[in-house]
Amino acid sequence: MQAFTRTHRQLTLPGCHKILVATLVLSLLSACAPRLQQSGTSYEIPHIADGMVVMRDGVRLPLRQWPSTASNAKAAVIALHGFNDYSNAFAELGPALAARGISVFAYDQRGFGAGPGRGIWPGHETMGRDLADMARIVRRLHPGMPVHGLGESMGGAVIMTALASSNRPAIDGAVLSAPAVWGRATMGPFPSGLLAVLAHSVPAVRLSPRGLKIRPSDNIEMLRRLGRDPLFIKQTRIDTISGLVDLMDAALAASKRLRGRLLVLYGEKDEIVPKVPTCLMLGRLARSTGQGSDKKLRLAVYPNGFHMLFRDLNGDQVTSDIASWVLDRSADLPSASERPATQAGSGFCAPTDAK
Repeated sequence: MQAFTRTHRQLTLPGCHKILVATLVLSLLSACAPRLQQSGTSYEIPHIADGMVVMRDGVRLPLRQWPSTASNAKAAVIALHGFNDYSNAFAELGPALAARGISVFAYDQRGFGAGPGRGIWPGHETMGRDLADMARIVRRLHPGMPVHGLGESMGGAVIMTALASSNRPAIDGAVLSAPAVWGRATMGPFPSGLLAVLAHSVPAVRLSPRGLKIRPSDNIEMLRRLGRDPLFIKQTRIDTISGLVDLMDAALAASKRLRGRLLVLYGEKDEIVPKVPTCLMLGRLARSTGQGSDKKLRLAVYPNGFHMLFRDLNGDQVTSDIASWVLDRSADLPSASERPATQAGSGFCAPTDAK
């Protein structure tokens, strides 16, 4: 009895509510774990078969190809789509690049489009391995030809993390179109903390962007088509959103270690990925790649560009810049939109803390 009374007094001391809150949070976190796609169980040599790309674990992903229609192919591009999107994102860009001598390969990443595990996050390590497998395939199909990555938003983040990993894809460089780097470091403690609690308590709850006053593009007809497209995901599981934030964390961290040639594209009217994390990324990339005369890191900023740059109303100029860089990484960009990445004054970003 004395032990019970002593314990009760301890529980009513000031600060006890903190223990109770912590206990509640821990209970919520242990209630449900975020769901993650499982990898395949077989082993395959990556290859293309029946309109699908077969990855090393046997998983088959829908593939779209736009072979070069020029007299001779000059380069190849592996295109990775953004979050909730799928390979149809390149339905106009693919043929435009093919007409310039660039063969394009785009697949539905796991969890998206008609890919397996629709709506379930696959993990960014798996997504990076898929890119490495696709690069092996394209290298076999086009020996000796330059091969580049092209990633829109989430796709750009996948390329960044893959290039910084031990399983680096065999690509010669990459175009990062509005790369998704809005990680927890710049998101703030409250949103990231709330997301952690929700991802472990109600991971399967689906959220919709309906009602949010965010414009991903000024191309309204294109956005309406996406709204009618059954393969474009309209409602997203909370744990999948958490997985995306994990990827953005990893991509921002990877920007300290990237060494390849990169063209970063960004629109000044982007309402999806803010300027602050983008500039933090650029500051880190400037240090890791260098900004000497060889121009390993290049930046194009479009004053009227939104997030979905090459699908915007002015997307043709973005397409021309992409093609120009892929074919000659040292040539001036046709749009004249190139900006210094970090220099004060004339640069897009003020000097950035690139820790």
